[in-house]
Amino acid sequence: MRDILNTIVKWWDEDETFALATVVGTFKSAPRDPGAALAVERGGEVVGSVSGGCVEGAVYELSNEVIEVGQPVLQRYGFSDDDAFAVGLTCGGILDIFVEPVSKQTFSELGEIAAAVEQGEPVAVATVISGPGQLGARRVIWGDSARPSSGSLGGGERLDAAADDDVRGMLSQGLTGIRRYGAHGERLGDELAVFVNSFAPPPRMLVFGAIDFAAAVARVGKFLGYHVTVCDARPVFATKTRFPDADEVVVDWPHRFLAGTEVDTRTVICVLTHDPKFDVPVLEVALRTPAGYIGAMGSRQTHADRLERLRAIGLTEAELARLRSPIGLDLGARTPEETAVSIAAELIQLRWGGTGQSLTSTDGRIHQETMTSA
Repeated sequence: MRDILNTIVKWWDEDETFALATVVGTFKSAPRDPGAALAVERGGEVVGSVSGGCVEGAVYELSNEVIEVGQPVLQRYGFSDDDAFAVGLTCGGILDIFVEPVSKQTFSELGEIAAAVEQGEPVAVATVISGPGQLGARRVIWGDSARPSSGSLGGGERLDAAADDDVRGMLSQGLTGIRRYGAHGERLGDELAVFVNSFAPPPRMLVFGAIDFAAAVARVGKFLGYHVTVCDARPVFATKTRFPDADEVVVDWPHRFLAGTEVDTRTVICVLTHDPKFDVPVLEVALRTPAGYIGAMGSRQTHADRLERLRAIGLTEAELARLRSPIGLDLGARTPEETAVSIAAELIQLRWGGTGQSLTSTDGRIHQETMTSA
C-alpha cells in the first residue's frame, strides 16, 4: 500500500469512499507479495496493482461491489483453465485478496498513518480478514511501545495485547503477513486470521568508499528500496554531486561513522574501498554488528590479505565467515554498473533463498511463499 498511499490519502482527505484491495496471502508462483494493493475510487479511478495485470479486472469489479455494499470481502484467485486470462493467474499461482471499503468514517487513522510513513516512523495496521470476529476489525500499532495502539480486533483485551506484541516484533524486522489466533486471543489457534501490514522505515544500505563503483551501487540500492548512505573520509570525493542517488553523503572515517550508526539485521554494508587503511578498520566494526549483509570489494589476493589483517586484530573465524568477499555474484561483471547489478543479485538471492542459477536450468517455483519485508 505504501506506493499508492499519497493517492488514497488525497481521496480520504476529500471525504471520498473507495475500496482498498490488498494481497494478504500468496501461494505457488504468485506475482505480487503480501501488502501489494490496488484502490478503486467511487468514480472509477484506479491506482496500484495486486497481480501485475492477471486478475485486476476481476478485483476492480469486486471493489465496486464492496463500495456499494459497504462490507469487506476476502476473495481467492487462482489458476483457471477455462478463463485464465480473464480472472485467473496464468503463472499458476494463488492470491488471497482482502477488499474493504475505506472512508474517514471507517478508517479514521489513515491520515495519521500516512504522516508516520512520510516521517519514517514505524507503524503497522492489523486487520481481521477471516474467522469468528468482525471482518475488517482493525488495530493500529506503533513501533514505539510507549505510544498506545488504537482500534480493536474485536476479540477482547487479550487478543489486542497478543497482537500488539506480535506486530511490534514483525515491525522490527519489517515483515508483513498473517498471524493466527484462537477465538479468545490464544496464539496457538487458527480460528482468527489477522493480516499485519507493516510500514517500517526502509532498510539501510551503507556504502563505504566514494568511488565510481559506489555511485552505481548507490543507484541500484535506491532502486531496490534502501535508504542509501555513502561515506568516505575524503571531502573532495564524498560530495552530493558525485552521488546524486544517495539519501545522504557523509564525510568521515568509515569505521568511526559506522561505530556511531544504528545497524540492524536488515542493514546492508558494502565496503568498496579495497584499501587496508580504510577497509580493515571499518570491517572490524561491521563484522561485530548484526548487519544482515557485509560485503567487501577486492581481488582474491586482496581478500586473503584482508582476512589475515582482521585475524591479527582479534576477529574470530565465525565473525570472518560473515564477510562476503569478493562482493557480489559471479556474473562476469566488468563495469561499475555491472558490478552493482551483481551485488544487487546477491542481496536478492540471500533475501529470498534463491539458487543464483539461471532459471532455465532449475525446476520448481519461480517465486517463493514467504512473508515480505516492508
